[in-house]
Amino acid sequence: MSLSRLARLTFVCAMALALMRAPAMAGARVISLDQCADQYVMALAPRSDIAGLSYRSDDADSYLRDQAAGLPRRRATLESVLASRAAIAVRYWGGDELMARGLTSRGVKVIKIDDAETFDGVRSNVRHVAAALGRSEAGEALVAGMDRELVSARGAWTGQRALYLTPGGFTAGPHTLVGAIISGAGLRDAAAGPGYSAVSLERLVSRPPDAFVLGFFDRDSLAGQRWSIGRHEALRRAMAGRTLAELPASILGCPAWFAADGPRALAAAHSRP
Repeated sequence: MSLSRLARLTFVCAMALALMRAPAMAGARVISLDQCADQYVMALAPRSDIAGLSYRSDDADSYLRDQAAGLPRRRATLESVLASRAAIAVRYWGGDELMARGLTSRGVKVIKIDDAETFDGVRSNVRHVAAALGRSEAGEALVAGMDRELVSARGAWTGQRALYLTPGGFTAGPHTLVGAIISGAGLRDAAAGPGYSAVSLERLVSRPPDAFVLGFFDRDSLAGQRWSIGRHEALRRAMAGRTLAELPASILGCPAWFAADGPRALAAAHSRP
């Protein structure tokens, strides 16, 4: 066999071997089962590896909604996930435990995003999902960016009391991520107790807090709450001049790194004239 022919044969064999290995070298296909998982998948996975997002991935309250353009949408069903040929499914509330077990039994790795009451919990979530996707370096970049925002907001306020309020009349105290957002800017949470609880319209109007931090009052979130106390004129008057910031739904609905936008917005309110 001539040297040139041997060289050509060697080249062809090398190319064939590379093509055979290409699927194994590509990243695992990943699908997200709800809007919160969408944010993690869009932030951490290469677009070419995304087998599907939820149908809410481009809603107004989706933090990375602009990145969802052009990516496939799929329903959070066993059949849809299997049809996508995803190797990894990421979920916060999407699907259910029965579906998760069904996927696991069929070889799909299910990654669960946990509730977080603190920013440490958020760090844990980001690192967990990033490691599962083989994207730990990208996860650390998200954590580092979040930490920079938290440091910049720390101590902006010096213990002033503020009450978090949703249009439906709910507040959040300690042991919630909202509570961590409030304290992250140096504010004291004016909620009566830990966790989430309802606040009466009468109390808010007759004894308004020194300051309000509003959540989900952005136009698109409030549009579907026609009868909420957040629309009451008396409460609107009580909030006038006392509202430090209106935190959008896009940073509140998911225990993720962008929750740090909350302390940053509250810190910016302190610097306003």
